[in-house]
Amino acid sequence: MANFQNLREFLVLAKKSTYASGSESIKNKDKNDSTSLVFQDGDFLYHDNYFGGEPYGGREVVFYKGEPLYIMVYYGSVDQDFNNINEIYKVLQKALLLIPKEYPYRGPSEYIEGNYRYVNEYIGEIDNFSGREFIEYDKKIVYEAKYIGGLVDQR
Repeated sequence: MANFQNLREFLVLAKKSTYASGSESIKNKDKNDSTSLVFQDGDFLYHDNYFGGEPYGGREVVFYKGEPLYIMVYYGSVDQDFNNINEIYKVLQKALLLIPKEYPYRGPSEYIEGNYRYVNEYIGEIDNFSGREFIEYDKKIVYEAKYIGGLVDQR
């Protein structure tokens, strides 16, 4: 089994290399109308698969030597009254690039860009965690997502 530090380091690398990178070329549209992003480094394989646009939901799985090791599920959306959805997701991607190495679930505790403020609140360690992220525009929440995850298949 991989140790927690190796898993954390891999998650940071994988997430920065996939959705947070903003690159459209790494996104694969699946037959079931979902989108997949895949990243591999050594014995680790990361697979992020989500449905949507707006709202969206999905899951990330990390495999170690071909066996499932870690999963995180997530669901989020932009407020119905906020029209600049693309701008929200650009701010989100910038925040996700700042993923903390010790808690590599989503973005940092806080990121500010102009009138936008990204906040990530979480509890737990990499083996069992949950959290909520949101983005405020002029101090009003305009985006929110929840997530939960941890290790799988350990016994």
